[in-house]
Amino acid sequence: MDSLVQPLVAQYLAMGCQSKENQNETITSDERGKEDVRTTAGCTFSKSKVSPPGRPNRFHKPIQATPGKLIMSLGHLSKGATWEELIQACLDCFDADGCVRKNGHLLNITLTMHRLLMSSSDLLDRLVGLFKTALDDDQPVELKRICYLIRHWIQEFWIMFRLPHSLSDSLEEFRELIREQGQEDLCSLLETKWINERERSWKASQKIKANYSKKRKVSLLFDHLEPDELAEHLTYLEFKSFCRISFVDFLNYIRSCCMKDIPVLERSIALCNGISQWVQLMVLSRPTAQLRAEVFTKFIHVAQSLHHMHNYNTLMAVVGGLCHSSISRLKDTTSHVPSEVTKVLNEMTDLLSSCRNFDNYRQAYSRCTGFKSPILGVHLKDLISVNEAMSDFVEDNKVNVQKLQALYNHINELIQLQQVPPRLDANKDLVHLLTLSLDLYYTEDEIYELSYAREPKNCKAPPATPSRPPVCVDWTSGVAPKPDPRTISKHVQRMVDSVFKNYDHDENGFISQEDFEKIAASFPFSFCVMDKEKEGLVSREEITAYFMRASVICSKLGLGFVHNFQETTYMKPTFCDNCSGFLWGVIKQGYRCRDCGMNCHKLCKDQVAFECKKNTKVTNTIESPTPSTTPVTTSTSDGGLFPGTSAPLSQNLT
Repeated sequence: MDSLVQPLVAQYLAMGCQSKENQNETITSDERGKEDVRTTAGCTFSKSKVSPPGRPNRFHKPIQATPGKLIMSLGHLSKGATWEELIQACLDCFDADGCVRKNGHLLNITLTMHRLLMSSSDLLDRLVGLFKTALDDDQPVELKRICYLIRHWIQEFWIMFRLPHSLSDSLEEFRELIREQGQEDLCSLLETKWINERERSWKASQKIKANYSKKRKVSLLFDHLEPDELAEHLTYLEFKSFCRISFVDFLNYIRSCCMKDIPVLERSIALCNGISQWVQLMVLSRPTAQLRAEVFTKFIHVAQSLHHMHNYNTLMAVVGGLCHSSISRLKDTTSHVPSEVTKVLNEMTDLLSSCRNFDNYRQAYSRCTGFKSPILGVHLKDLISVNEAMSDFVEDNKVNVQKLQALYNHINELIQLQQVPPRLDANKDLVHLLTLSLDLYYTEDEIYELSYAREPKNCKAPPATPSRPPVCVDWTSGVAPKPDPRTISKHVQRMVDSVFKNYDHDENGFISQEDFEKIAASFPFSFCVMDKEKEGLVSREEITAYFMRASVICSKLGLGFVHNFQETTYMKPTFCDNCSGFLWGVIKQGYRCRDCGMNCHKLCKDQVAFECKKNTKVTNTIESPTPSTTPVTTSTSDGGLFPGTSAPLSQNLT
C-alpha cells in the first residue's frame, strides 16, 4: 500500500507547488496588463455596477509557501506524532509575548485538521488538562502559552466557535476554572464577544448592495444580452456561491463523502446543475431549428468568455448542457450551427474531458494567474482520494501528520481562491433575473421529452434513453435540494422589483404587454395565462402572480402550492394570515383561498410563501365569508413558450 501512497502524495504536492508558484505571480501579472472581460461596446444598456462581494477572512490569511518547504518544517513529526507531541509543538510556536514564531503552518494544520480524527471539544479538553498540570507544577509561562494557543484558535478559526455543538460552553467552563484559580488576567485572552460582530460583517459582505438610481435603463432580455455580459453575471453568482464554502464544510465533506447536511455545497452544486439545465432549456425553448442554433451559438460564445475569465466551474456547466444528449440529438439544429462554432465546442470538450483524470483541465488550471474558479467536483474528488489513500495513523498509533498536511494544503489552496475576486461589475437586476431563471428542477426525462417534441425521433434514431454528456462530472448528478417556497417567493419579488424599476417609465404600477412578453421569453419554462385589469398593460400584482405560479410549477412544488384566492367580504373581524395585519373595510376586505381557507390582503395574496393545503372542512355557512367576485385564477397555456409541442412542459410537471 505504501508503494501506491507515496507516488500519489508526491504527484499531489507537485501539483500544489505549481499552482502556488503561479499564484505568487498574480499581483505582478495583473499590474502588467489588465484583461478586459467586461461587456463589449455594442451593448444596448448601461449597467448599475455592483462590485463582487468582499469578504473578511473566516479563517486565517492563507500562507504562501511551497509544499517542499512545508514538509521540511515538520521535521521529525513528518514520520508521525502523538497528540501530545503535536500540541506541544503548537505551544512551542509562541514566544513569551504570545506572538507566533516563524510561520504557524503546523499550528494551523493542527487547529483545523484535528476534526478529522477527534472533536474540537476533545482537543480543548486536552488543553485544559495541560493547563491543570501546569497549575499543579507552578509553571506560569506554560499557562500563558496554553492561553495564547486558545486565543489564536479563536481569532483565526472563529467560525468553529459558531457551529452547532460549538466550543462556547466548554470555553466558558474553562474561563470559570481560570477565575477560580485566581488567574483573572488570563481570562482577557479568551474573549469571544467580538465574534458576533465579525459574523455580521461577513454575512453583510455576501449581499448585493442596493442601487437607488431610478433613471437608468437596463435591458433584461436574453436576446439583448451580450455573451460577455452573461458570462460576467454567471461568474458573479459562481464566485458568490463559492465564497460561502468554509474550511469546515470541506472537512465535513471529507468525513462524510457526501453532500448531505452540507447546505452550502449542495447549493453550489445545485447552481452548477441549474445552469446546465438552463442552457438546455433555453435552446429547446426556440420553436425553429435556426433560432435554436442561434441560442446554441450564443452559449458557445458565453463559454469562450468563461474560459477567458478562468471560470472553469461554470464553463463545465455550460458545455455540459450543450453536450447533453437532449441537445446533441437535434440534427436539424446542429446543421445550422457554423463549423467554426462546432470547432470551438470540440476544443472546450477536450479541455474539460475526464480522460487521464482531467489532465487537460489540470494543466490549464495550473497555468492560470489571478482569479480562477475551479471545477469543484474535481477537487473534491482529490480530497477524497488523498483521504482514502493515506491512513489516519502510522506505526505506534501515531497521527499521520503528512496526511493532515496534504489535505490542509489542498483545502487551503481552495480557500485562497476566495480572496481573489473576479474583475467585473454586476448589475443587481440582471443577477435577480438569472437567479430566478436558474431555479429549475426538471428531470432528464422531462427535458428529453421536450427535445423529442422539437425534433421527433426517426426510425434510424437511437433509443430515447438519456445519455451522459462527455464532460459531465459524476458528483453533480442527482443533487436537487427540495425547493424552498420562501426562497422562491423572495426571488420572484426581487425579479418583479427589477422589472418595474427598468420598464415602468411612468411609475404608475404598470408595464406594457409588449415589454412583459419580451421579458417572459427570456425564461426557459412554459408560463400560465392571466387575466389583466387593463388592456395592453400588466400590473405589479399580475406579473407577481404570473412569475410565482410559473416558478412553483418549474420548481416541482406543483399546482397544489398555488392558492385559489377570490375577493371576499368578511362578516367577522379577520386578520391576514401572511402579514398578521387586520383586514379593514366594510365589504371586500381581502382575499380568501377557496381550497385551504387562508385569508390575506390584496397586496399579500401574491407574496404568500405557504403551501396550499386543501381543507375539506372549509364550507360556506351563514357566518362564512361571502365571495363577491369571480376568483382570480390562472390556467395553463396550451402552447406556452413552446408552440408546436404535443403537450406543454408545465402540464407534465403537475
